[in-house]
Amino acid sequence: MTTLSAASERLLATAASLSDAEWAAPSLCAGWTRAHVLAHLALNAEGLGGILRGLRDGVPRTMYVSEERRDGDIDDLVAVAGPAAILERLRAAVAGLDQVHDVATVLPEGTMFERTPGGRQMSANNVPFLRLREVEIHHADLGAGYTASDWPPTTALAFLTHSTRQYAGPAGTGFHAVATDEPARWTFGTPADGAATVAGPVGPLAWWATGRDAGDAVVSSTGALPDPTGA
Repeated sequence: MTTLSAASERLLATAASLSDAEWAAPSLCAGWTRAHVLAHLALNAEGLGGILRGLRDGVPRTMYVSEERRDGDIDDLVAVAGPAAILERLRAAVAGLDQVHDVATVLPEGTMFERTPGGRQMSANNVPFLRLREVEIHHADLGAGYTASDWPPTTALAFLTHSTRQYAGPAGTGFHAVATDEPARWTFGTPADGAATVAGPVGPLAWWATGRDAGDAVVSSTGALPDPTGA
Protein backbone atom coordinates (compact mmCIF):
# COMPACT_ATOMS: atom_id res chain seq x y z
CA MET A 1 0.00 0.00 0.00
CA THR A 2 1.35 3.42 -0.94
CA THR A 3 1.62 6.29 1.52
CA LEU A 4 -1.26 8.02 -0.28
CA SER A 5 -3.44 4.90 -0.24
CA ALA A 6 -2.88 4.47 3.49
CA ALA A 7 -3.72 8.13 4.14
CA SER A 8 -6.87 7.81 2.03
CA GLU A 9 -7.98 4.73 3.96
CA ARG A 10 -7.57 6.61 7.24
CA LEU A 11 -9.60 9.52 5.86
CA LEU A 12 -12.40 7.25 4.65
CA ALA A 13 -12.52 5.48 8.01
CA THR A 14 -12.92 8.80 9.83
CA ALA A 15 -15.60 9.99 7.40
CA ALA A 16 -17.53 6.74 7.78
CA SER A 17 -17.45 7.05 11.57
CA LEU A 18 -19.16 10.46 11.63
CA SER A 19 -22.84 10.84 12.41
CA ASP A 20 -25.00 13.06 10.21
CA ALA A 21 -24.85 15.74 12.89
CA GLU A 22 -21.07 15.53 12.96
CA TRP A 23 -20.92 15.93 9.17
CA ALA A 24 -22.87 19.18 9.56
CA ALA A 25 -20.62 20.54 12.32
CA PRO A 26 -18.00 23.22 11.59
CA SER A 27 -14.55 22.11 10.47
CA LEU A 28 -11.30 23.93 11.14
CA CYS A 29 -11.59 25.54 7.67
CA ALA A 30 -13.33 28.89 8.10
CA GLY A 31 -16.83 28.83 6.64
CA TRP A 32 -16.81 25.10 5.87
CA THR A 33 -18.58 22.28 7.64
CA ARG A 34 -17.02 18.84 7.69
CA ALA A 35 -19.29 17.99 4.77
CA HIS A 36 -17.70 20.82 2.77
CA VAL A 37 -14.20 19.51 3.50
CA LEU A 38 -15.13 15.98 2.46
CA ALA A 39 -16.96 17.19 -0.65
CA HIS A 40 -13.85 19.18 -1.59
CA LEU A 41 -11.70 16.09 -1.14
CA ALA A 42 -14.00 14.10 -3.41
CA LEU A 43 -13.95 16.73 -6.16
CA ASN A 44 -10.21 17.24 -5.77
CA ALA A 45 -9.59 13.54 -6.36
CA GLU A 46 -11.84 13.63 -9.40
CA GLY A 47 -9.98 16.64 -10.75
CA LEU A 48 -6.53 15.15 -10.26
CA GLY A 49 -7.64 11.82 -11.68
CA GLY A 50 -8.94 13.68 -14.73
CA ILE A 51 -5.59 15.43 -15.14
CA LEU A 52 -3.69 12.14 -15.19
CA ARG A 53 -6.17 10.45 -17.52
CA GLY A 54 -6.05 13.38 -19.90
CA LEU A 55 -2.26 13.41 -20.03
CA ARG A 56 -2.16 9.62 -20.44
CA ASP A 57 -4.62 9.77 -23.33
CA GLY A 58 -3.07 12.83 -25.01
CA VAL A 59 -6.04 15.07 -24.22
CA PRO A 60 -4.75 17.55 -21.60
CA ARG A 61 -7.37 19.25 -19.46
CA THR A 62 -7.52 21.68 -16.58
CA MET A 63 -8.28 20.60 -13.04
CA TYR A 64 -11.16 23.04 -12.60
CA VAL A 65 -13.23 25.12 -15.04
CA SER A 66 -12.68 28.16 -12.79
CA GLU A 67 -12.04 28.93 -9.14
CA GLU A 68 -15.63 30.14 -8.82
CA ARG A 69 -16.97 26.93 -10.32
CA ARG A 70 -14.75 24.88 -8.03
CA ASP A 71 -16.17 26.63 -4.95
CA GLY A 72 -19.72 26.46 -6.32
CA ASP A 73 -19.45 22.74 -7.05
CA ILE A 74 -18.44 22.09 -3.43
CA ASP A 75 -21.39 24.12 -2.13
CA ASP A 76 -23.77 22.45 -4.57
CA LEU A 77 -22.67 18.95 -3.61
CA VAL A 78 -23.18 19.68 0.08
CA ALA A 79 -26.57 21.24 -0.62
CA VAL A 80 -28.01 18.37 -2.66
CA ALA A 81 -26.24 15.29 -1.27
CA GLY A 82 -26.39 13.84 2.20
CA PRO A 83 -23.42 12.37 4.07
CA ALA A 84 -23.89 8.87 2.62
CA ALA A 85 -23.88 10.17 -0.95
CA ILE A 86 -20.83 12.40 -0.39
CA LEU A 87 -18.99 9.51 1.25
CA GLU A 88 -19.77 7.22 -1.66
CA ARG A 89 -18.56 9.86 -4.12
CA LEU A 90 -15.39 10.28 -2.09
CA ARG A 91 -14.80 6.52 -2.10
CA ALA A 92 -15.32 6.35 -5.86
CA ALA A 93 -13.04 9.34 -6.47
CA VAL A 94 -10.29 7.85 -4.31
CA ALA A 95 -10.54 4.56 -6.19
CA GLY A 96 -10.55 6.35 -9.54
CA LEU A 97 -7.43 8.33 -8.71
CA ASP A 98 -5.72 5.19 -7.44
CA GLN A 99 -6.28 3.56 -10.84
CA VAL A 100 -4.18 6.23 -12.59
CA HIS A 101 -1.82 7.05 -9.72
CA ASP A 102 1.18 5.54 -11.52
CA VAL A 103 0.69 7.73 -14.61
CA ALA A 104 2.47 10.53 -12.75
CA THR A 105 5.62 8.42 -12.50
CA VAL A 106 5.90 7.76 -16.24
CA LEU A 107 5.13 11.23 -17.57
CA PRO A 108 8.13 13.15 -18.95
CA GLU A 109 9.85 15.10 -16.19
CA GLY A 110 8.54 18.65 -16.08
CA THR A 111 5.06 17.83 -17.42
CA MET A 112 2.71 20.57 -16.25
CA PHE A 113 -1.03 21.15 -16.09
CA GLU A 114 -3.20 24.20 -15.51
CA ARG A 115 -5.31 24.40 -12.36
CA THR A 116 -7.80 26.57 -14.29
CA PRO A 117 -7.72 27.76 -17.92
CA GLY A 118 -4.84 30.21 -18.16
CA GLY A 119 -4.24 29.81 -14.43
CA ARG A 120 -1.46 28.49 -12.25
CA GLN A 121 0.80 25.85 -13.78
CA MET A 122 1.33 22.80 -11.59
CA SER A 123 3.54 19.73 -11.82
CA ALA A 124 1.79 16.61 -13.09
CA ASN A 125 4.71 14.50 -11.85
CA ASN A 126 3.90 15.79 -8.37
CA VAL A 127 0.20 14.86 -8.36
CA PRO A 128 0.56 12.04 -5.77
CA PHE A 129 2.27 14.42 -3.34
CA LEU A 130 -0.25 17.18 -4.03
CA ARG A 131 -3.04 14.76 -3.24
CA LEU A 132 -1.27 13.47 -0.12
CA ARG A 133 -1.15 17.02 1.23
CA GLU A 134 -4.84 17.51 0.49
CA VAL A 135 -5.78 14.27 2.22
CA GLU A 136 -3.61 14.56 5.32
CA ILE A 137 -4.08 18.29 5.95
CA HIS A 138 -7.84 18.29 5.37
CA HIS A 139 -8.24 15.08 7.38
CA ALA A 140 -6.85 17.03 10.33
CA ASP A 141 -9.02 20.02 9.34
CA LEU A 142 -12.09 17.88 10.06
CA GLY A 143 -11.39 18.30 13.77
CA ALA A 144 -12.66 14.78 14.29
CA GLY A 145 -9.89 13.24 16.37
CA TYR A 146 -7.20 12.94 13.70
CA THR A 147 -4.46 15.55 14.03
CA ALA A 148 -1.09 16.40 12.53
CA SER A 149 0.47 14.43 15.38
CA ASP A 150 -1.01 11.34 13.72
CA TRP A 151 0.78 11.98 10.42
CA PRO A 152 3.58 9.48 9.72
CA PRO A 153 6.90 11.21 10.50
CA THR A 154 8.09 10.80 6.91
CA THR A 155 4.95 12.61 5.72
CA ALA A 156 5.38 15.47 8.17
CA LEU A 157 9.06 15.81 7.21
CA ALA A 158 8.14 15.98 3.52
CA PHE A 159 5.48 18.60 4.22
CA LEU A 160 7.99 20.77 6.07
CA THR A 161 10.48 20.56 3.22
CA HIS A 162 7.69 21.56 0.84
CA SER A 163 6.79 24.52 3.05
CA THR A 164 10.36 25.83 2.94
CA ARG A 165 10.12 25.91 -0.86
CA GLN A 166 6.87 27.84 -0.71
CA TYR A 167 8.19 30.53 1.65
CA ALA A 168 7.60 33.87 -0.05
CA GLY A 169 9.28 36.40 2.23
CA PRO A 170 11.49 39.15 0.77
CA ALA A 171 15.25 38.66 0.50
CA GLY A 172 17.02 38.72 3.82
CA THR A 173 14.04 37.46 5.81
CA GLY A 174 13.22 34.05 7.18
CA PHE A 175 13.69 31.80 10.15
CA HIS A 176 14.96 28.38 11.19
CA ALA A 177 12.81 25.44 12.22
CA VAL A 178 13.87 22.49 14.35
CA ALA A 179 11.99 19.29 15.11
CA THR A 180 12.18 18.28 18.75
CA ASP A 181 11.39 14.61 18.08
CA GLU A 182 13.32 14.02 14.85
CA PRO A 183 16.95 14.82 13.88
CA ALA A 184 15.85 17.43 11.35
CA ARG A 185 15.98 21.18 10.81
CA TRP A 186 14.93 23.53 8.04
CA THR A 187 15.65 27.04 6.83
CA PHE A 188 12.79 29.21 5.60
CA GLY A 189 13.97 32.02 3.35
CA THR A 190 17.31 33.68 4.09
CA PRO A 191 17.34 34.37 7.83
CA ALA A 192 19.38 37.28 9.12
CA ASP A 193 21.58 37.01 12.20
CA GLY A 194 19.40 36.60 15.24
CA ALA A 195 16.42 35.29 13.26
CA ALA A 196 13.91 33.20 15.12
CA THR A 197 14.25 29.46 15.52
CA VAL A 198 10.88 27.76 15.68
CA ALA A 199 10.72 24.39 17.40
CA GLY A 200 8.19 21.66 18.04
CA PRO A 201 7.32 18.04 17.34
CA VAL A 202 7.47 17.35 13.62
CA GLY A 203 3.72 16.90 13.15
CA PRO A 204 2.58 20.11 14.85
CA LEU A 205 5.54 21.93 13.29
CA ALA A 206 4.46 20.83 9.80
CA TRP A 207 0.86 21.78 10.62
CA TRP A 208 1.95 25.25 11.74
CA ALA A 209 4.06 25.68 8.59
CA THR A 210 0.86 25.42 6.52
CA GLY A 211 -0.40 28.56 8.28
CA ARG A 212 -2.51 26.77 10.87
CA ASP A 213 -2.55 27.16 14.65
CA ALA A 214 -0.52 24.55 16.52
CA GLY A 215 -1.23 26.10 19.92
CA ASP A 216 1.62 25.83 22.42
CA ALA A 217 3.14 22.80 20.67
CA VAL A 218 5.31 25.14 18.56
CA VAL A 219 7.45 27.86 20.13
CA SER A 220 9.84 30.53 18.91
CA SER A 221 13.22 31.48 20.32
CA THR A 222 12.19 35.15 20.04
CA GLY A 223 8.86 34.66 21.78
CA ALA A 224 6.87 35.56 18.67
CA LEU A 225 6.16 33.08 15.90
CA PRO A 226 7.03 34.39 12.42
CA ASP A 227 4.65 34.08 9.48
CA PRO A 228 5.49 30.65 8.02
CA THR A 229 4.39 31.76 4.54
CA GLY A 230 6.49 34.93 4.44
CA ALA A 231 3.44 36.93 3.35
